[in-house]
Amino acid sequence: MSALGEPSFAAWSAQRIMSGAYSGNYTVVDKVPPEMLYLVDHHWYQYPPMNPLWHGILGFVMAVLGCISVFGNGMVVYIFSSTKSLRTPSNLLVVNLAFSDLFMMFTMSPPMVINCYYETWVLGPFMCELYGMFGSLFGCTSIWTMTAIAMDRYNVIVKGLSAKPLTKKGAMLRILLIYLFASVWTIAPLFGWNRYVPEGNMTACGTDYLTKDWLSKSYIFVYSSFVYFLPLSLIIYAYWFIVQAVAAHEKSMREQAKKMNVATLRSGDAANTSAECKLAKVALMTIALWFFAWTPYLVTNYTGILETANISPLATIWCSLFAKANAVYNPIVYAISHPKYKQALYKKFPSLACATPADDTTSTASGVTSVANEEKTTA
Repeated sequence: MSALGEPSFAAWSAQRIMSGAYSGNYTVVDKVPPEMLYLVDHHWYQYPPMNPLWHGILGFVMAVLGCISVFGNGMVVYIFSSTKSLRTPSNLLVVNLAFSDLFMMFTMSPPMVINCYYETWVLGPFMCELYGMFGSLFGCTSIWTMTAIAMDRYNVIVKGLSAKPLTKKGAMLRILLIYLFASVWTIAPLFGWNRYVPEGNMTACGTDYLTKDWLSKSYIFVYSSFVYFLPLSLIIYAYWFIVQAVAAHEKSMREQAKKMNVATLRSGDAANTSAECKLAKVALMTIALWFFAWTPYLVTNYTGILETANISPLATIWCSLFAKANAVYNPIVYAISHPKYKQALYKKFPSLACATPADDTTSTASGVTSVANEEKTTA
């Protein structure tokens, strides 16, 4: 490859001719270093090498996603940590999410860009295991931090006065438990329950979903249950009842305003766009982005262990890339939609302001906390 975006197609074609590729003998595995071959499943030997242009595109996309994620999540960590009004127990979870996403792309992006340049995994077996470990650790941490955020909003909005408020100690304990939980899944493959192997086009590493023994398959089944289906169910459950609670509150506000012969008890933008609509949009975005980011990779894993279809190298690596891209979405959903965060962002980085932000102290992204406050005052 002469440059990341300009793959040397001529050199690749010449190499194929010299190796008898046009007779069908050249595969995607042929460029893999000898010390890596014991990790490569025989499934990949049936596929010809990918066009170098795809390697260039994948490397470029991964580099862009890595830069955006590190910059966006780094800004979230900095602003939430340096702004006193944002240093709340609930926002510690948002900071942890940004921290996890930052390090996920910081550890995932550079190795994949390097390997896309060389069109195969060139960093050795140990780095392949580290790559898979970091992907599992920070991916699981991000998923369960999103779940913790959803359950915290459920606690505040749905339970109302009966809810036990989250403290900084409680938030830190949740974060610690999330990392311990994620670490269990991360180190399990190192002790024989599944393993970390090169994926698809041999430029990334992840869990082995092609080995047919039940010990390896059981890891995928159990892992997906606790790191996909369970957290997704909890998030849907939490936001379902949150939207219902906010809708009920808005209805009572409208009825009270009608009794007082006024148009609304709210003013400004809140009168034009109801809290329930705002929260419904955030909830829908949260669940949709989750689904679109992680489902393709889950389907790839289940296709591999259940043998329901052939998995191509290109499809595998794009599904993996979709999952990693979740680290770019999260700062937008959990921070940019936070009015106080936007005010602090415009204050610290005035050049980013396209318009003067409204003086809003209500966080739609954190579950429209004004609902809880109004319930307290009217109780």
